[in-house]
Amino acid sequence: MKLIERDQYIHWHRLKDEDVVRDIFWCHPDAVKLVNACNLVFLIDNTYKTNRYRLPLLDFVGVTLIGMTFSTGFAYLEGERVNNVVWALEWFQGIFLRRDALPGVIVIDRDLALMNAVKTVFPKCTNLLCSFHINKNVKAKCKSLIGQKNAWDYVMDAWGSLVDCPSEQQFDECLKKFDCSPWPMFVYYVNETWIIPHKEKFVTTWMNKVMHLGNTTTNRYENVQLFLLRLMN
Repeated sequence: MKLIERDQYIHWHRLKDEDVVRDIFWCHPDAVKLVNACNLVFLIDNTYKTNRYRLPLLDFVGVTLIGMTFSTGFAYLEGERVNNVVWALEWFQGIFLRRDALPGVIVIDRDLALMNAVKTVFPKCTNLLCSFHINKNVKAKCKSLIGQKNAWDYVMDAWGSLVDCPSEQQFDECLKKFDCSPWPMFVYYVNETWIIPHKEKFVTTWMNKVMHLGNTTTNRYENVQLFLLRLMN
Protein backbone atom coordinates (compact mmCIF):
# COMPACT_ATOMS: atom_id res chain seq x y z
CA MET A 1 0.00 0.00 0.00
CA LYS A 2 1.39 3.42 -0.97
CA LEU A 3 0.88 6.09 1.67
CA ILE A 4 -0.12 9.57 0.56
CA GLU A 5 0.53 13.02 1.95
CA ARG A 6 0.14 13.57 5.68
CA ASP A 7 -2.85 15.89 5.35
CA GLN A 8 -4.72 13.57 2.99
CA TYR A 9 -6.82 10.54 3.84
CA ILE A 10 -6.41 7.02 2.53
CA HIS A 11 -9.76 5.76 1.29
CA TRP A 12 -11.42 2.97 -0.64
CA HIS A 13 -14.99 2.58 -1.82
CA ARG A 14 -17.21 0.34 -3.89
CA LEU A 15 -20.13 1.29 -6.09
CA LYS A 16 -23.69 0.16 -6.64
CA ASP A 17 -25.24 0.61 -10.09
CA GLU A 18 -21.91 2.06 -11.33
CA ASP A 19 -22.46 5.59 -10.02
CA VAL A 20 -23.73 5.26 -6.43
CA VAL A 21 -21.27 4.77 -3.58
CA ARG A 22 -22.25 1.67 -1.64
CA ASP A 23 -19.58 1.47 1.08
CA ILE A 24 -16.57 3.63 1.89
CA PHE A 25 -13.61 3.12 4.24
CA TRP A 26 -11.09 5.82 5.10
CA CYS A 27 -8.25 6.49 7.52
CA HIS A 28 -5.42 8.96 8.07
CA PRO A 29 -1.79 8.06 7.23
CA ASP A 30 -0.79 8.79 10.84
CA ALA A 31 -3.37 6.22 11.96
CA VAL A 32 -1.69 3.62 9.73
CA LYS A 33 1.60 4.25 11.52
CA LEU A 34 -0.06 3.89 14.91
CA VAL A 35 -1.90 0.73 13.85
CA ASN A 36 1.35 -0.94 12.88
CA ALA A 37 3.13 0.21 16.04
CA CYS A 38 0.26 -0.64 18.44
CA ASN A 39 -1.55 -3.69 17.12
CA LEU A 40 -2.57 -5.50 20.31
CA VAL A 41 -6.10 -4.25 21.03
CA PHE A 42 -8.81 -2.64 18.89
CA LEU A 43 -12.42 -1.71 19.56
CA ILE A 44 -14.99 -1.75 16.76
CA ASP A 45 -18.58 -0.58 16.93
CA ASN A 46 -21.41 0.93 14.88
CA THR A 47 -22.89 4.38 15.37
CA TYR A 48 -26.30 5.16 13.90
CA LYS A 49 -28.20 8.25 12.69
CA THR A 50 -25.17 10.54 12.66
CA ASN A 51 -25.48 11.62 9.02
CA ARG A 52 -28.14 12.80 6.59
CA TYR A 53 -28.14 9.46 4.73
CA ARG A 54 -28.80 7.44 7.90
CA LEU A 55 -25.90 5.13 7.06
CA PRO A 56 -24.29 3.17 9.90
CA LEU A 57 -20.79 4.41 10.74
CA LEU A 58 -18.38 1.61 11.61
CA ASP A 59 -15.63 3.07 13.78
CA PHE A 60 -12.26 1.44 14.50
CA VAL A 61 -10.40 2.53 17.65
CA GLY A 62 -6.93 1.45 18.77
CA VAL A 63 -5.13 1.48 22.13
CA THR A 64 -1.47 2.25 22.68
CA LEU A 65 0.73 0.45 25.20
CA ILE A 66 0.44 3.43 27.57
CA GLY A 67 -3.36 3.41 27.41
CA MET A 68 -3.90 6.24 24.92
CA THR A 69 -6.80 6.01 22.45
CA PHE A 70 -6.51 6.70 18.74
CA SER A 71 -8.98 6.55 15.87
CA THR A 72 -7.87 3.91 13.39
CA GLY A 73 -10.40 4.21 10.59
CA PHE A 74 -14.03 4.70 9.67
CA ALA A 75 -16.49 3.10 7.27
CA TYR A 76 -19.90 4.26 6.08
CA LEU A 77 -21.78 1.13 5.06
CA GLU A 78 -24.83 0.58 2.91
CA GLY A 79 -26.21 -1.81 5.51
CA GLU A 80 -25.36 -4.00 8.49
CA ARG A 81 -25.18 -7.27 6.58
CA VAL A 82 -22.14 -9.51 7.00
CA ASN A 83 -21.08 -8.76 3.43
CA ASN A 84 -20.82 -5.02 4.13
CA VAL A 85 -18.96 -5.48 7.40
CA VAL A 86 -16.54 -8.05 5.94
CA TRP A 87 -15.69 -5.58 3.16
CA ALA A 88 -14.84 -2.87 5.73
CA LEU A 89 -12.81 -5.26 7.89
CA GLU A 90 -10.83 -6.44 4.87
CA TRP A 91 -9.74 -2.85 4.19
CA PHE A 92 -8.99 -2.40 7.87
CA GLN A 93 -6.82 -5.51 7.58
CA GLY A 94 -5.18 -3.94 4.55
CA ILE A 95 -3.59 -1.12 6.55
CA PHE A 96 -1.53 -3.64 8.53
CA LEU A 97 1.77 -3.79 6.70
CA ARG A 98 2.77 -7.18 8.13
CA ARG A 99 0.56 -10.25 7.94
CA ASP A 100 2.13 -11.60 11.15
CA ALA A 101 1.20 -8.46 13.12
CA LEU A 102 -2.59 -8.42 12.85
CA PRO A 103 -4.81 -7.50 15.84
CA GLY A 104 -4.45 -9.69 18.91
CA VAL A 105 -7.77 -8.71 20.51
CA ILE A 106 -10.88 -7.03 19.11
CA VAL A 107 -13.57 -5.85 21.54
CA ILE A 108 -17.11 -5.42 20.20
CA ASP A 109 -20.73 -5.51 21.30
CA ARG A 110 -22.93 -8.53 20.60
CA ASP A 111 -23.50 -7.58 16.97
CA LEU A 112 -23.90 -10.90 15.14
CA ALA A 113 -22.91 -9.51 11.72
CA LEU A 114 -19.78 -7.92 13.19
CA MET A 115 -18.95 -11.05 15.18
CA ASN A 116 -19.20 -13.22 12.05
CA ALA A 117 -17.15 -10.71 10.05
CA VAL A 118 -14.37 -10.63 12.66
CA LYS A 119 -14.28 -14.43 12.64
CA THR A 120 -13.99 -14.42 8.85
CA VAL A 121 -11.35 -11.71 8.40
CA PHE A 122 -9.35 -12.21 11.62
CA PRO A 123 -9.71 -15.93 12.44
CA LYS A 124 -6.68 -15.94 14.77
CA CYS A 125 -7.78 -12.85 16.71
CA THR A 126 -9.49 -13.13 20.11
CA ASN A 127 -12.94 -11.55 20.00
CA LEU A 128 -14.11 -10.17 23.36
CA LEU A 129 -17.61 -8.85 24.05
CA CYS A 130 -18.24 -5.64 25.95
CA SER A 131 -18.84 -6.66 29.58
CA PHE A 132 -20.48 -3.32 30.40
CA HIS A 133 -23.23 -3.77 27.82
CA ILE A 134 -23.68 -7.44 28.73
CA ASN A 135 -24.24 -6.51 32.38
CA LYS A 136 -26.58 -3.71 31.33
CA ASN A 137 -28.64 -6.12 29.20
CA VAL A 138 -28.73 -8.78 31.91
CA LYS A 139 -29.86 -6.20 34.49
CA ALA A 140 -32.65 -4.98 32.19
CA LYS A 141 -33.79 -8.55 31.56
CA CYS A 142 -33.63 -9.27 35.29
CA LYS A 143 -36.00 -6.39 36.02
CA SER A 144 -38.41 -7.38 33.24
CA LEU A 145 -38.55 -11.11 34.04
CA ILE A 146 -38.25 -11.08 37.83
CA GLY A 147 -41.23 -9.40 39.47
CA GLN A 148 -39.88 -9.22 43.02
CA LYS A 149 -37.76 -6.08 43.41
CA ASN A 150 -36.17 -7.48 46.56
CA ALA A 151 -34.72 -10.31 44.44
CA TRP A 152 -32.95 -8.09 41.91
CA ASP A 153 -29.87 -7.41 44.00
CA TYR A 154 -29.51 -11.10 44.88
CA VAL A 155 -29.72 -12.15 41.24
CA MET A 156 -27.30 -9.49 39.99
CA ASP A 157 -24.80 -10.29 42.77
CA ALA A 158 -24.95 -13.95 41.76
CA TRP A 159 -24.46 -12.95 38.12
CA GLY A 160 -21.49 -10.73 39.06
CA SER A 161 -19.83 -13.55 40.99
CA LEU A 162 -20.25 -15.82 37.97
CA VAL A 163 -18.76 -13.34 35.50
CA ASP A 164 -15.81 -12.44 37.76
CA CYS A 165 -14.65 -16.02 38.37
CA PRO A 166 -10.84 -16.16 38.16
CA SER A 167 -10.65 -19.86 37.19
CA GLU A 168 -12.63 -22.32 35.09
CA GLN A 169 -13.08 -24.60 38.10
CA GLN A 170 -14.49 -21.77 40.17
CA PHE A 171 -16.74 -20.79 37.26
CA ASP A 172 -18.21 -24.30 37.17
CA GLU A 173 -18.81 -24.13 40.93
CA CYS A 174 -20.44 -20.68 40.70
CA LEU A 175 -22.59 -21.85 37.82
CA LYS A 176 -23.95 -24.68 39.99
CA LYS A 177 -24.64 -22.16 42.76
CA PHE A 178 -26.34 -19.75 40.36
CA ASP A 179 -29.71 -20.57 41.88
CA CYS A 180 -32.34 -18.63 39.96
CA SER A 181 -34.68 -21.58 39.56
CA PRO A 182 -37.74 -19.55 40.68
CA TRP A 183 -37.28 -17.53 37.46
CA PRO A 184 -36.78 -20.07 34.66
CA MET A 185 -37.21 -17.53 31.85
CA PHE A 186 -34.35 -15.47 33.22
CA VAL A 187 -32.16 -18.57 33.57
CA TYR A 188 -32.99 -19.53 29.97
CA TYR A 189 -32.07 -16.02 28.75
CA VAL A 190 -28.74 -15.97 30.59
CA ASN A 191 -27.74 -19.45 29.45
CA GLU A 192 -28.87 -19.28 25.82
CA THR A 193 -27.90 -15.67 25.12
CA TRP A 194 -24.63 -15.38 27.03
CA ILE A 195 -23.19 -18.32 28.99
CA ILE A 196 -23.43 -21.17 26.50
CA PRO A 197 -22.45 -19.38 23.29
CA HIS A 198 -20.17 -16.61 24.58
CA LYS A 199 -18.72 -17.24 28.06
CA GLU A 200 -15.15 -17.30 26.66
CA LYS A 201 -15.68 -13.76 25.37
CA PHE A 202 -16.58 -11.99 28.62
CA VAL A 203 -16.01 -14.15 31.73
CA THR A 204 -12.86 -13.07 33.59
CA THR A 205 -11.10 -16.45 33.64
CA TRP A 206 -11.11 -16.65 29.82
CA MET A 207 -10.54 -12.95 29.14
CA ASN A 208 -7.43 -12.97 31.30
CA LYS A 209 -5.83 -15.56 29.04
CA VAL A 210 -5.18 -12.85 26.43
CA MET A 211 -3.40 -9.49 26.53
CA HIS A 212 -6.29 -7.01 26.44
CA LEU A 213 -4.55 -4.13 28.28
CA GLY A 214 -7.56 -3.78 30.57
CA ASN A 215 -9.98 -3.22 27.69
CA THR A 216 -13.01 -5.37 28.38
CA THR A 217 -15.65 -2.83 27.33
CA THR A 218 -16.33 -0.56 24.35
CA ASN A 219 -16.68 2.50 26.61
CA ARG A 220 -13.39 3.87 25.29
CA TYR A 221 -14.92 3.79 21.80
CA GLU A 222 -18.02 5.64 23.00
CA ASN A 223 -15.87 8.41 24.51
CA VAL A 224 -14.21 8.85 21.12
CA GLN A 225 -17.63 9.02 19.48
CA LEU A 226 -18.80 11.75 21.87
CA PHE A 227 -15.70 13.76 21.01
CA LEU A 228 -16.27 13.35 17.27
CA LEU A 229 -19.93 14.30 17.56
CA ARG A 230 -18.96 17.49 19.39
CA LEU A 231 -16.57 18.33 16.57
CA MET A 232 -19.24 17.73 13.92
CA ASN A 233 -21.79 19.86 15.75
